[in-house]
Amino acid sequence: MNYPIITVKEQLLADNDAVAAKTRSLLQAQGVVLVNLMGSPGAGKTSSLLRLIRLLDGLRIGVMEADVDSDVDAKTVSAAGTKVVQLHTGGLCHMDAAMTAQGLEALGPEGLDLVFLENVGNLVCPAEFDVGADLRMMILSVPEGDDKPLKYPLMFQVSDVMLVNKMDAAPVFDFDLEAASQRAKALNPGIQIFPVSAETGEGFQKVAALLRGLCAERRQNG
Repeated sequence: MNYPIITVKEQLLADNDAVAAKTRSLLQAQGVVLVNLMGSPGAGKTSSLLRLIRLLDGLRIGVMEADVDSDVDAKTVSAAGTKVVQLHTGGLCHMDAAMTAQGLEALGPEGLDLVFLENVGNLVCPAEFDVGADLRMMILSVPEGDDKPLKYPLMFQVSDVMLVNKMDAAPVFDFDLEAASQRAKALNPGIQIFPVSAETGEGFQKVAALLRGLCAERRQNG
């Protein structure tokens, strides 16, 4: 039999990557840095985001909050005085490049230095889709265990930065920071790892310094 065979996922990802590249180029021209913040539900994405916003005073920041439903996190971020837009994915477990572009249009990145996309809570699907971000930052929390790089390798392979959150709770859990770091590095030798605590603020100064450096570089070269 003679009939075409189409690999739908490959075409889907190719189309997505084209939109992501366009978004990245537009933001670069506007002098804006986009961070894709990913992690499991309960890993501490929103609380970490609030810590960073406080430390990044002086930068003009916008936030896109992505959820299957509800606007709980958007309310929290808005109450902190940050420009925010809520994105509902309609049941999808991730943001893709087209949805991110739509969110950016609603947010209005003009005049901003830094935009965070707080992706849907998930260690699987968000890792597959380039949204046009300059930095992919994922959060692994202590209660999740140090074996997550073994179970969800793609997330660790594609991320530029790994925050190991809830270090204040490490004495309570059987969590080996060295093992988690080695497993992540085996998948992605270039990944930067920051042990942090959104509860106490531990470690976030270094993360904020990294983001300030990216914004300064973008303003200089954008």
